Amino acid sequence: MITSPENDTLKRIRKLAGRRQRDKTREFVAEGEDLVEAAAAAGWTPSLLLRAGLDVAPHLMKQVSQLGSGTRVLGVYGQRWAPAPAGPLCVALWGVNDPGNVGTVLRAAHAFAAGSVALGPGTADPYGPKAVRASMGALFSVPVARAASVAELPGRTVALVARAGAELRALPPAAERTLVVGAERDGLPAEVVAACDDVAHIPIAAESLNAAMAATIALYEAAGRVAGNGAAAFAADEGGG
Repeated sequence: MITSPENDTLKRIRKLAGRRQRDKTREFVAEGEDLVEAAAAAGWTPSLLLRAGLDVAPHLMKQVSQLGSGTRVLGVYGQRWAPAPAGPLCVALWGVNDPGNVGTVLRAAHAFAAGSVALGPGTADPYGPKAVRASMGALFSVPVARAASVAELPGRTVALVARAGAELRALPPAAERTLVVGAERDGLPAEVVAACDDVAHIPIAAESLNAAMAATIALYEAAGRVAGNGAAAFAADEGGG
């Protein structure tokens, strides 16, 4: 059992709280029984598994935990990046820098059987502690890919823009579709909107929705209007893409 705060394993876990270290090692930490169980159910094997009271002293586990209340178990996993965004239903995030929103979108994508979540420039790390927690285990089931441009996104692309274009529900069905979502405050860059095939909005009475709420509603609207929608299999690049 680990009993020293200077233990190299604990130092490794502390460092993974920072994005620079995660990018360097292409690893991340998942905390809590539910996340570790979700990883196992999805076929992810941890490179390291620590249990409070068995592998590490409980007070030391609390010190390395990113949860305010501490954790009883945590696992270290290798990042998996899909080689490209996949459909038939995809949601792409552009400039969504809140990790909680990114994790929540992953959870919604899992709920509505999206083929992938694409992360555009300026979007938060899906493998950061807050994003991992907010995904509620969906990170282990939904393919995640990077996208540098709209041209890399699958199918017919729809830019979600407040009070612009057609109502999302009015768009005709498509064989494959990507919903492109920007940050709540800044929205999508003009060049991204211009590059999309369609512009649509979600009719609301309030000023705006945050990115996760907008993406969730959009996924619900689009899920039944994409032919053959279902969870897509993907060949993950465990080396980080």
